[in-house]
Amino acid sequence: MSDVSNLIREMGRKAKAAALKLAACPTSVKNAALIAMADALEKQSERLRIENEKDMAQARAEGLNAAMLDRLKLDPKRISAMAKGLRDVATLTDPVGEILKDWRRPNGLRIQKVRVPLGVVGIIYESRPNVTADSAGLCLKAGNACILRGGSEAIHSNRAIADVMSAAGKTSGLPDHSVQLVPTTDRAAVRELARLDQYLACIVPRGGEGLIRAVTESATVPVIKHYNGICHVFVDKAADAAMAEKIVINAKCQRPGVCNAMETLLVHRGIASDFLPRIAEALMDRKVELRMDTAALALIQRSGISNQKSKLLRLATEADWRTEYLDLILSVRMVDSLDQAIEHINTYGSAHSDSIVTRDETAARRFLTEVDSATVYHNASTRFTDGGEFGMGAEIGISTDRLHARGPMALEELTTYKYLIHGSGQVRE
Repeated sequence: MSDVSNLIREMGRKAKAAALKLAACPTSVKNAALIAMADALEKQSERLRIENEKDMAQARAEGLNAAMLDRLKLDPKRISAMAKGLRDVATLTDPVGEILKDWRRPNGLRIQKVRVPLGVVGIIYESRPNVTADSAGLCLKAGNACILRGGSEAIHSNRAIADVMSAAGKTSGLPDHSVQLVPTTDRAAVRELARLDQYLACIVPRGGEGLIRAVTESATVPVIKHYNGICHVFVDKAADAAMAEKIVINAKCQRPGVCNAMETLLVHRGIASDFLPRIAEALMDRKVELRMDTAALALIQRSGISNQKSKLLRLATEADWRTEYLDLILSVRMVDSLDQAIEHINTYGSAHSDSIVTRDETAARRFLTEVDSATVYHNASTRFTDGGEFGMGAEIGISTDRLHARGPMALEELTTYKYLIHGSGQVRE
């Protein structure tokens, strides 16, 4: 057995022991620990920035682009935001111990279905050091131990954050090894962690599709995930055009590089002659490249688009309907009906986030019922698929799976349940 394998197994053993103690940890202790961790991050801000600068220097030497450098950087504002996130989690209702159902059988047995922690949660992520604090805080509030494996580009930052949080947690009464960070950048550690089913309840990979597929393909531990976010907005023939324009621009342009940004716009033929030229102009004003089906492209070309803007028009290919651009690129299709829109989304979508804009309540109900996605919207932007926006506090990720979490994954999704049965001497005949 390799050194990496031994390291990961020992971390798993320690995490399991911590998880058994955390499951019985009072809410007051968990909250005090989270607040102590937040205070410690701010007090040791200078240490965190010194360690982060090591990562930044290495990243610059390796030629990482400006966007990646920005994601990696820790400054006082971001450190304060991490601390605030932990304090916010401390204010959330503790899900552990909630009685989900309580009933009595004819023989007098009382049965309770009670929410309990998952146990040990593994989290594998890239780039952003703040994920270390966010993920650990959520896991701890839900009574779970966690093993974190961040990207190699942030190893110094992640180690420092985890060390600060672990020390503060221990001082506040949390079990040893409640928060552990894999200390090596060896990629073999990811494979070993994904196969640690003796100790881990699940793994949550956070990052690009390549990372998520690599984890899933090697895992024997259950993986809670979404591969990509091919999100749609369907502008129905009964849509309010001004509302639709506002929603489409927000869904595509506010932050195009995130998983809940729109990647495909569907427009009902009944409104297309008026709405498509209008929305195309608005999108191209914001430098969005449009990859359109034949009918939509012909309509826009007939509308008298300028030569400069025509450079942003392309004919869509079959592959475009299945592409998560994460950029200012948008697929556009004209559809003949609500049925065709629903069929397109269920065929090409990723079951992440999809929206209909319409004043027709019957059409909206059908869309909400028949689109098979984790989050489905009526007259709102897909950009709201987020634990914070849903009022859940911070999130640990978004799942397009069906078992056991779907959509934004927050405190409740970091728990499972068990049955408590109270008797008075009953035996089965």
